[in-house]
Amino acid sequence: MGLAILLGMFFGCVVLGVPVAFAMGIAALTAFWYEGFPLLITFQRSVSGISVFSLLAIPFFVFAGELMLHGGIAIRLVRFASALVGHVRGGLASVNIFSSMLFGGISGSAVADISALGSILIPVMKERGYRADYAVNVTVTSSIAGIVIPPSHNMIIFAVAAGGGISISKLFLAGVVPGMLMCICLAVAAYFIAIKHNYPSEPFPGWKAVWVASVAAIPGLITAVIIVGGVLSGVFTVTESGAFGAIYALLLTAFVYRSLDWESFKISVVSAVKTTAMVMVLIGFASSFAYLLALYQVPDKLSSFMLGISEEKIVVLLMINLMLLVLGMIMDMAALILICTPIFLPIAKDLGMDPIQFGIMMLVNLGLGLCTPPVGTCLFVGCAVGKIKIEETLKSIWPFYLAILAALILITYVPAVSLFLPSLFE
Repeated sequence: MGLAILLGMFFGCVVLGVPVAFAMGIAALTAFWYEGFPLLITFQRSVSGISVFSLLAIPFFVFAGELMLHGGIAIRLVRFASALVGHVRGGLASVNIFSSMLFGGISGSAVADISALGSILIPVMKERGYRADYAVNVTVTSSIAGIVIPPSHNMIIFAVAAGGGISISKLFLAGVVPGMLMCICLAVAAYFIAIKHNYPSEPFPGWKAVWVASVAAIPGLITAVIIVGGVLSGVFTVTESGAFGAIYALLLTAFVYRSLDWESFKISVVSAVKTTAMVMVLIGFASSFAYLLALYQVPDKLSSFMLGISEEKIVVLLMINLMLLVLGMIMDMAALILICTPIFLPIAKDLGMDPIQFGIMMLVNLGLGLCTPPVGTCLFVGCAVGKIKIEETLKSIWPFYLAILAALILITYVPAVSLFLPSLFE
C-alpha cells in the first residue's frame, strides 16, 4: 500500500502539471506520513542528497556553458565547421551536426546547443533551400551530443545517483566515442536525405580558410580541454576544473573575444542560478524518493520480474532500454536519471555490464527522450527557434530517430564503444 501511495501520488501530481521535483517531494512526504515516520525525515534525506562535494561542479559547468552561449563562441565554431565539412552534399546539415559536437563538448547542454546553434543555422538553412522540418530535425537530434560528450553535468548526476562509487573522469572519457558515433550516424542519415531532396553543398573555401577558422575556434574549445584535461590529469578535482573552466570562459569572452557585454553577463548569471537551483531541488527530493523505493524493495522486485521473463542478457538490456525510452517520452531527463539509476543499475551489474557503460547507455537513451513528444524539451525549443509546428517535424524526423537508435544498440551491446578510452587510462 505504501508503494502504491508513493507512485500514485507522484504520477497524480505529474498529471496535474506539478513540476517533477515537487511531485517527488510531495509523494515522499505522503509516503513517510503513511508509514508513520517523522516528516522531518523527508527534508533530512533531501538535504543529505545534495550534500555531496562533487555536485559543486554543476553550477560551474552550467555557468561556463551560459558564458559560451552568450559570449560569441557559437558563431566561431559554426565558421570552423562550415569551412571543414560544408562542401559535403547537404553541407549545412553536416555543419550543424559537427558544430553540435564541438559546442556540446563546451556547454554540456542540449538546450543551450539548440538555442545557440539553431538560431544561427536554421534561418540560414531555410534561406539556402532546405526544408524547415529538415533543418529543425538535424538541429534537435544532434543537440543531444552535449549530453554525452564531456563535460556534462548529467554525468555528475548519474555518478551521484549510482552511489558515488563511479569515477567521473572515466565517465567523461567513456562519453567521447559514443558521442562521436551518434553524430556520425546522424550525419549519414542527413547525407542520404540531402541526396534524396537534392540539397546544395557549400563551396570548399580552401585550407587557408580552414586554418583561419580553426585558429578563431580553438580558444573556445580549450574550455573543454581545461575541464576534462584537468580532471583526467589529476591536477584538478571535478569541482576545481569546473571553476577554472568558468573563469577561463569569462576571461575569454569578455577580454579576448570582447563579445560578452554587461547585459549578456547578467543573463548568463541569472540563467545559471535558475538551472542550478532547479537541478539541486530535483536531486534533493529525488534522494527522499529513491530512499523509499529502496525501502519498498522496488529494484529487487523489478529485477525478479524481468529475470522471470528472460535471463538472457540481450533480452533484459532490451527491456531496460524500452522502459527508459518510454519513460523518457513523458518525464524530464535529470529526474529519470535519479529515479531509474538505483533501479536498473543493479540489474545491469548482475548481468555483468560495467556501470560506466550503463551510464552512457542511459544518457543516450534519455537524450533521445528529449527529442520525442509529449515532453521533448529539445523538440519544443527547436520548433520554436525554427518557427514550425511539432506535427510537421514528426512526419520526417524518423530517419534521425533510427540513426540514434543504431548508435544506442552499439553502445548497449558492444562494451568497447564506451570502455575503450577509459581502459587506456587505467
